[in-house]
Amino acid sequence: MPADLAVLVYMSHLQDVLQLRVRYSETDQMGTFYNSRALEWFECGRTELMRRKLSLSYAELEARGVFLPLVEAHLEFQGGARYDDLLAIATTVASSGRARLRFDVQINQHSTGKAVVRGYTVHAFAAAGGKPIRPPAWFLELMDKAANAATP
Repeated sequence: MPADLAVLVYMSHLQDVLQLRVRYSETDQMGTFYNSRALEWFECGRTELMRRKLSLSYAELEARGVFLPLVEAHLEFQGGARYDDLLAIATTVASSGRARLRFDVQINQHSTGKAVVRGYTVHAFAAAGGKPIRPPAWFLELMDKAANAATP
């Protein structure tokens, strides 16, 4: 297995759980969250996982010339969430080929554990102009360090 893929395989150990409260503006006339908000919540989980586990913000990633455009998304709506509900957004990152990351997300009601939505997003590594690139060595090193810290 190539060294860059070996590092990416470890990434399945990287998980973060973010708590987020449903805001009034995220609800619809029926009082539950509007379906497109789930992708925004996925983004919250993804960016916080990178910030907390890699000590790398999206802004810093992009300042270093690496972008992660969305290339695929899948959602399964499992239950409702209403204004002021506290949600737990569990996000796990794994490789999806040599130049892609897959973020799996499960959102549950924090107090009851009841499932709200689950799914995943796949992101390609790209340069500023959108050209696909392989993950840079410095990114793989951050992933390796985080994976080793997460391995029991």
